Amino acid sequence: LHLSAVKLAELHSDLKIQEKDELSWKKLKAEGLDEDGEKEAKLRRNLNVIMTKYGMNGKKDSQLVDTNYIKDGTESDTLDDPRLEKLWSKAKTSGKFSDEELDKLWREFKHHKEKIREYNILLETVSRTEDIHKNVISPSEENLVKEEILHNKHRELKEKLRSINQGFERLRKVSHQGYDTTSEFEEPRVIDLWDMVKSANFTEKELESFREELKHFEAKIEKHHHYQKQLEISHQKLKHVEGTGDKDHLNRNKEKYAMLQEKTKELGYKVKKHLQDLSSRISQGLQHNEL
Repeated sequence: LHLSAVKLAELHSDLKIQEKDELSWKKLKAEGLDEDGEKEAKLRRNLNVIMTKYGMNGKKDSQLVDTNYIKDGTESDTLDDPRLEKLWSKAKTSGKFSDEELDKLWREFKHHKEKIREYNILLETVSRTEDIHKNVISPSEENLVKEEILHNKHRELKEKLRSINQGFERLRKVSHQGYDTTSEFEEPRVIDLWDMVKSANFTEKELESFREELKHFEAKIEKHHHYQKQLEISHQKLKHVEGTGDKDHLNRNKEKYAMLQEKTKELGYKVKKHLQDLSSRISQGLQHNEL
């Protein structure tokens, strides 16, 4: 796949979560608790997202080119959206951002790109499901269940589209004005979650609880970013030492690289599971609003 050390660690974390979710689903299915197949369909969507994200779906143009904003604050990847490319170009040449802030802003742009990718995958899934549903004539109980599944998917699409629109407005504002030093959160995933929390019908006590949890979550993400950077640096050093022929030095670097790789995988897994948990709880609050 020609993935960088960081991307390989991320892939490992994503597949570990997918494996755990599939084992949980198998237990549910054995107990007859996924009769409508919605959880199985969601697992397939998640796997499709992973395969697309890491270029494992057989499409040559879908694999992400490795980006190393870590080394020099620039990128070789494209954002696949002229509006995003224009905003990023403006931000880079504006002089309003330090190198560290450009790193952070690039993460926001990449996060937004992934949100659009996931939305398009879900949209394609819903379209296929609707086509199948239209070809079924009999209004059986099973078809009524499928209609409910479609309704839930449309609601999920609506939530994702709202998040994309909010995210683009934020990127547009930040690209033109720079970062707001009084902003409560800095990590794009945390900002998304906080916006969702504020739009749900939570009590003041619940809002404060989410605020504190999101602060801890953001610290966990920053720790993960730190190890990702250290892993990339270690990988570069290892490649350099391999060419010197110094076995002792090489073994020390291999040990350090292996340690950083495992720590990065572990933290990546914890971050993504925590993100799943938070997203699920907040989505429940948003659904309660609609009811």
